[in-house]
Amino acid sequence: MSKKILVILGQPQRQSFGGAVAAAYAEGARAAPAEVRELFLGDLTFNPFGPMSADAPTELEPDLAAAQESIRWADHLVFVYPIWWGTIPALLKSFVERVFQQGFAMRIHADSPWWDKLLTGKSARLIVTMNTPPLIYRLVFHQPGHHTMKRSILGFCGVKPVRITEMGPLRNSSAARREHWLAKAHDLGRHLA
Repeated sequence: MSKKILVILGQPQRQSFGGAVAAAYAEGARAAPAEVRELFLGDLTFNPFGPMSADAPTELEPDLAAAQESIRWADHLVFVYPIWWGTIPALLKSFVERVFQQGFAMRIHADSPWWDKLLTGKSARLIVTMNTPPLIYRLVFHQPGHHTMKRSILGFCGVKPVRITEMGPLRNSSAARREHWLAKAHDLGRHLA
C-alpha cells in the first residue's frame, strides 16, 4: 500500500515560489510512488472568523469539511508556507483554527487538564520559505512560526515526527539557488520525507 500524502499550500497565492515548492514536492511524491492530494488554502471558500468552540465541534463550510476528510485520509501532512512577520500566514492560522477543532484533532476533557491527541499516527513536513536568513530567524527571533506549527498545533494534536525544511533568504536569491530549493523539495517528495 502506498503512502498517502496531503500537500497544503498555506498562503493565498498559488502563483508564487511557495506554490512552485508545493508542486515540486507533490511531483516527487507521485514518482515515489505515493497517493497525493493537494490543498491550496487560497482556493478555499470559508469564513476565517467563523464559529469556533473549545467545547464541541462546529459546523464547517464544505471546503473545510473536505479538508478535514483529506487530513483524516493522509498518513503524512506537508505544509508549505512563507514566514510573514515572524510567523505563519494569517490564512494558515485561520484554517487551522477552523479545521483542527475539538473532536477532530484533539479532545479536551472538561474535568482534566489533559487531552486526547486525535491525529496520532501521522507525520508532517514543514517547508518554510522566508526572506530572513534562517540563522537570524533562529538566533534572533527564536523561530516563533516553527514553534507554533510543530509544537502548539501539530504536536498538540499528536502529529509526530514533524520535520522542518527552511528555504531562505528568498530576497535577492539567484535563479540557481531557487532551482536548488525546488530540486530539494522534489527530492523530499520522492523520498516521502
